[in-house]
Amino acid sequence: MDIAALITWVITALGGFYMLGTWMSRGGARGGSRLPVPVVFGHFALAAIGLVVWIVYVVADKDALAWTAFGLLVPVALLGFAMLARWLPVYRARAAEAAAGEQSQPAERYFPVPVVVGHGLFAVVTVVLVLLTALGIGDS
Repeated sequence: MDIAALITWVITALGGFYMLGTWMSRGGARGGSRLPVPVVFGHFALAAIGLVVWIVYVVADKDALAWTAFGLLVPVALLGFAMLARWLPVYRARAAEAAAGEQSQPAERYFPVPVVVGHGLFAVVTVVLVLLTALGIGDS
């Protein structure tokens, strides 16, 4: 199960990297973003650190590392939900903005919906797999 969690974590990270790149290339905080910079980069940094801890866990098989990775995922998930809550109104308003001909759009307006949904779904699966692994459920 630890390898499955690693795979889902990497897939989640790829989606996150794509959205971060899109956000930055579209102006990020300078582009009128509704996503606070500390939240964006805090989410990214904690997720990346957690992924490194998880890779070390897969190699070393130390229970404390599994729990550390899970502990890092909790604030990552909370920050992710906070960003989702701030992104949803931007997504809903994009049709109205296009009809009104507004030129100024926040950077996160350009996130593809399938990437956002996939990132979230893989993140949930990752959290569950990491927790189950830390609990010792599914060990062979």
